[in-house]
Amino acid sequence: MMNKIHILVIVSIMLNVFTACDQGRQSGKGLVLPKGNVENGRLAFLELECHKCHTVAEVDLPAHSLETPIIQFQLGGEVSRVKTYGQLVTAIINPKHIVSPKYLLEIRKLAKEENTDSPMPSFNDEMTVTQLIDLVTFLDAQYKRFMPYYTRNPPGHQGLE
Repeated sequence: MMNKIHILVIVSIMLNVFTACDQGRQSGKGLVLPKGNVENGRLAFLELECHKCHTVAEVDLPAHSLETPIIQFQLGGEVSRVKTYGQLVTAIINPKHIVSPKYLLEIRKLAKEENTDSPMPSFNDEMTVTQLIDLVTFLDAQYKRFMPYYTRNPPGHQGLE
């Protein structure tokens, strides 16, 4: 009898955990983008003038000729956690969704405005789906996962060897 109760509790917990991650109809689960083109994504990055406010690690991009942005944000490079396609798509089509509190504070300080959410404008009416797919492919290719190097005995450690 006790085993059945334990099993029911475990199954109940597992169901709660798995369904808690589902956001219902608004979930991005099941979204699969077609294969994009990195070079076309680089071109879309320039056409949409993303380089006005963004640099891309280890990618040589022409300087933007218009006004100086409020803040420049580097994309790509070595990170401890690589963004998923879903996170990259969200960052592009809904940039206000993911502005970190630290970044938001910096933007507001520099812009001298309290109600600034994100300096990134919406490109949803100008960007094609193909450009979005290629842009995500380009950006995804620029991230490299950094694996910290751990030693058995860190520098200065007086452990036994």
